[in-house]
Amino acid sequence: MVEKKITELSSYYDHLEKMSINEVLENINREDKKVAEAVESVIPKITELVDATVERFEKGGRLFYIGAGTSGRLGILDASEIPPTFGMPHDRVIGIIAGGDGAIRKAVEFAEDNRKQAWKDLQEYEITQNDVLVGIAASGTTPYVLGGIEDANANGLVTAGITNNPGSPLAKLSQIPIEVEVGPEFVTGSTRMKSGTSQKLVLNMISTALMIKIGRVKGNKMVDMQLSNNKLVDRGTRYLVEALNMDYDKAEKALKEYGSVREALKALQ
Repeated sequence: MVEKKITELSSYYDHLEKMSINEVLENINREDKKVAEAVESVIPKITELVDATVERFEKGGRLFYIGAGTSGRLGILDASEIPPTFGMPHDRVIGIIAGGDGAIRKAVEFAEDNRKQAWKDLQEYEITQNDVLVGIAASGTTPYVLGGIEDANANGLVTAGITNNPGSPLAKLSQIPIEVEVGPEFVTGSTRMKSGTSQKLVLNMISTALMIKIGRVKGNKMVDMQLSNNKLVDRGTRYLVEALNMDYDKAEKALKEYGSVREALKALQ
């Protein structure tokens, strides 16, 4: 399987229960500081994935994340933020977790062990060769994810794998392996910690860069965000005040009239 399963190596720290709370927190923080540097080392691979995804997105393709447990939840979290943040339809970036939506809150026993289920789950979305599939698995050995990537390869999709075990089966199966080596976890094997943090960072980078390159950001502003609460209406209004040098009340009225920052800018610039 994996020659060196880093995610299962013993923590650099021992006798955790004898540490003071402050010592526990300082040591967790010390380990967390390593994560951003580990992610930095894989930016070339992330770039390759975003390039491939932009190309397919512009042809109507979609971005899918699959994972189990923490990895699956992080994929769903990233996907769920795309519509409110960038005004994209819910069916363009999609997160799927082993065991179905019920597994978001409560683990579904053995759901991750079915190697054929991911592709069955993906069939509900009428997959095409313009779609991109990203498998997320800290261990790089999750059968649900491996099977999904394997079937996607066979059906002509672009595939990528985010894993914290270099040389893992997921890395070997994926066309674009993103191998983030963060080292052993503070609590041995608890990949919701550094591994999960690294996955969150990578997913942020993938989706944000994608949205920028397909035109969902203007300057540095979220001009297509959904105006779904007072905070976001205020934010959009302030964007217009800054961009158009106009009175706040007039900007708020214009925002509500045109429905988005982008449309208001088009009409008033």
